[in-house]
Amino acid sequence: MSGSKINVAKQAIEFLHRKLSSEMILGIGTGTTVNFFIEELKAYKHLFKGAVSSSERSTALLKEAGIIVYDLNSIREVAFYIDGADEVADDKSLIKGGGGAHTREKIVASASDHFICIVDESKLVKQLGKFPLPIEVIPESRSLVSRKIVSMGGTPIYRQSFVTDQGNQIIDVKGLDLSDSLKMEMDLNSIAGVVDNGIFAINKPKTVFVA
Repeated sequence: MSGSKINVAKQAIEFLHRKLSSEMILGIGTGTTVNFFIEELKAYKHLFKGAVSSSERSTALLKEAGIIVYDLNSIREVAFYIDGADEVADDKSLIKGGGGAHTREKIVASASDHFICIVDESKLVKQLGKFPLPIEVIPESRSLVSRKIVSMGGTPIYRQSFVTDQGNQIIDVKGLDLSDSLKMEMDLNSIAGVVDNGIFAINKPKTVFVA
């Protein structure tokens, strides 16, 4: 498995490295595949200005690699955002959040000009929904949100002993009909107490590299 993750990280580097420029800011996602990408990116750190990160873990790895990490609020443009996914459907919509960082990932993805998704072929599906859908919730709203999800046909499971970088909690949901993933993304985010859910149908990647 690590071999395929290294392979797809190298694909993304091959696509990117000739496009890098001295003032360019990259967006960097979260997860094991991205960790390999960061390792590959080290050799090119002199060709771009720095990065914004979607998690504390990625921030630490970037700094270890000698790459300057900026706060998104201080940046006007993110040229490319590179991240993995838990599922990639035929229409390039995604499920993300297995690592619990999907809210910040979605923010950086939406701020970028070009979202690049890097996955191995086991993540490819015809339609989203086999992987449990992560939903970040304000702690006080967890039970309320769970009841709403049950009424929508889903089965919510509280991710115990896990706190997001924003100090919130995660509910992993099975059984929802994601055939219209765009509508479901918006419907879930309209529930009071939901910070964001792991469907990326509004912010799809432009490019998907598959190991």
